[in-house]
Amino acid sequence: MNEGASDLPIQGADVCAVVVTYHPDAGLPNRLSSVSAQAGAVVVVDNGSADAERSMLREAASDPKIELLLNPENLGLARAINIGIQRAAALGYSWVLLLDQDTLVDPRMLHTLSAIVASFPDRERLALVGSNFRDSNERANGRAPGAAARQSPDETSDDRWEDVDCVITSGTLLPLAAHFAIGPFREEFFIDYVDEEYCLRARAKGYRVIRSRKQIMLHTIGAPTVHKTLWIRKWTSNHTPDRRYYIARNNTVLLHEYGNGRAGMWIFKSFGRSLRLCKRIALYERTKTRKIAAVMQGWWDGVRGNMGPRNPLQGASAASAASAAAATSFVSGRHGS
Repeated sequence: MNEGASDLPIQGADVCAVVVTYHPDAGLPNRLSSVSAQAGAVVVVDNGSADAERSMLREAASDPKIELLLNPENLGLARAINIGIQRAAALGYSWVLLLDQDTLVDPRMLHTLSAIVASFPDRERLALVGSNFRDSNERANGRAPGAAARQSPDETSDDRWEDVDCVITSGTLLPLAAHFAIGPFREEFFIDYVDEEYCLRARAKGYRVIRSRKQIMLHTIGAPTVHKTLWIRKWTSNHTPDRRYYIARNNTVLLHEYGNGRAGMWIFKSFGRSLRLCKRIALYERTKTRKIAAVMQGWWDGVRGNMGPRNPLQGASAASAASAAAATSFVSGRHGS
């Protein structure tokens, strides 16, 4: 049965969207408009973009529903998310929708997510609702480009959601009551595996992680390319050397903290994963030497527990969360803010 707006436990106006930006493209204002049309407010947290990009963001923040927080530099995805959530809570919101800067939401995304919350039987133990997505490069949630995607159910179906181990950050709807019990996103991870670590921590505390079966946003992970050898098709994400570093390091840390193997086996398992990643980079990607070096540095830092930003200069200023928050400047189109 298709719920009317008054039958849903939360309305779009009850939700504050948090969008983290870092060198956004010219299409961002249009994507923000699609979000602000559904949400009660949009908080944009910029991580040290260039002056021209910040001018574009300031113009977008002339919308009364959009607020802009300008970090002095790239403080990392996790820190930026936490800043946005803190602002949403200060504005009085109890639900937050997390979005990446390149995500395009469906016109009824929040209505769909609210219907999922309404159908969920144990809301007190709900950590988050993730959003299934269509990939602009035709890779659907980890399937290689060109692979057949599962048909999404009709929105009126009772089978709206599924239990999952983890979801990506973008498109995640968070109840703040559960979020404050679970704890903030892990800032020492900086970017990659921030979402998976949060989901693992939530599930360890007895919360459930669910995701919409329906695809309700357009999103891309990396800049994937497909490579065909005979009848075998392989895809690779083409992440930058810095991203390769964080992926290898943070995956190693998660294997250490949440793996079920015998003592010390996580080191060999993570090393094997890193070698397979290096093989894929060597076969299919550019700037091979820098990326392979980044992977191995990341693996070794993960083994040693060397966390935080890869760039030591960023680490010097991001070490103190309090000083970073104090340096964040505020731009708002809201009247009376």
